[in-house]
Amino acid sequence: MRILDDEADEKLDSVSIFLTKDEMQQLIGYAKQLIEHSSDHQHLSSNDYQKEITICIYNPENPGKFSPRVERLLRDDQ
Repeated sequence: MRILDDEADEKLDSVSIFLTKDEMQQLIGYAKQLIEHSSDHQHLSSNDYQKEITICIYNPENPGKFSPRVERLLRDDQ
């Protein structure tokens, strides 16, 4: 598991995420899509688009096509 604060461009070790029941159902649906299909990420946005959770799936041996910053995080943050 890797957690990146996109705004501060820093890794995080712990976060708390509070979702409504509808948002959690949407997040579960996105997670299922990531497992079942070939996309590597999904975005869950608040109704006003002021907050966003991006969930990604990756292979530790071959992280895929992420930005150089994310590739460093995936490679170096054990």
